[in-house]
Amino acid sequence: MDQPCFFRGRRLRRTPTMRAIFREHHVRPEDLMMPYFVVDTDDQTLRKPIEAMPGQFQLSLDELDRQVGRAVALGLRSCILFGLPKVKDARGSGAYAPDGIVQRAIRRLKERYPDLLVATDVCLCEYTDHGHCGLLRQDDTSGEVSNDPTLNLLAKTAVSHAAAGADMVAPSDMMDGRVGEIRQALDEAGFTQVPVMSYAVKYASAFYGPFREAAESAPKFGDRRTYQMDPPNAREGLREAQADIDEGADVIMVKPGMPYLDMIIRLREAFDLPVAAYQVSGEYSMVKAAAANGWIDEAAVMLESLTAFKRAGAELILTYFAEDFLRLRAQAQGGNS
Repeated sequence: MDQPCFFRGRRLRRTPTMRAIFREHHVRPEDLMMPYFVVDTDDQTLRKPIEAMPGQFQLSLDELDRQVGRAVALGLRSCILFGLPKVKDARGSGAYAPDGIVQRAIRRLKERYPDLLVATDVCLCEYTDHGHCGLLRQDDTSGEVSNDPTLNLLAKTAVSHAAAGADMVAPSDMMDGRVGEIRQALDEAGFTQVPVMSYAVKYASAFYGPFREAAESAPKFGDRRTYQMDPPNAREGLREAQADIDEGADVIMVKPGMPYLDMIIRLREAFDLPVAAYQVSGEYSMVKAAAANGWIDEAAVMLESLTAFKRAGAELILTYFAEDFLRLRAQAQGGNS
């Protein structure tokens, strides 16, 4: 009697070689963008551990140079810079100062590593004395940022980054209309070839906690729920992305990453632009903490999580695991040589 004919998926999973050959998605060095926190300090040996993010540091300009150099030697292709200024004020003037810490860091990295794609976070929260992402009305204690007056300062920041040599600018503030304002300012300043990677779908997430230690950017009062997206909303995210595309965004981002894989898929299906995902500090720190307790295999979880972003449709992954991935890859290649 003939055996019944049914699907046998296990045929293509039987050996490591078989699985590798038929693997649908792969994580490559060029898929990963490493975030760095650079500090404006007189102590050029500063390498301050970020307690909530094991393995990450606040870095002086010299230390940033050394850290990036090691990563580039391992195959790092892109990074994004966050700056910590010496002085903060109500207008976040350090964000758009020609000699600001990020501007100096861009110049240093592009001089030393010309093939490295250097992107910059465009926001005011790290530079304002109140910790919000834009200008506040006088005597405001709610943290409701004044949208339109903030746009010019964000555009000035983006232009100053481009003038310093940034390859790409990434507005993360979530002000309405900021992509259009930045695109117009870049074009008028002659930086027509500098792309805008918009934090298009950025939620008011509890997963950002460790980052606020790293960037020293926690709001002094209120919160960011009046300008970052409400986590239960999905259709709104498509409207946000469409608005940024209409204003000239070249890449659209979802942040956080893994808790919002559904939004990555939605954007990939709805739009033809490249989609980025930000595997944020809370995602990173949870993996590190669980691994430190022996509860998970850190390398395996890291690789699985990065693959999930690729499977969902992200072309680019901003992740604090980028250097770990490159080291693991180098070890594997060394073992196979």
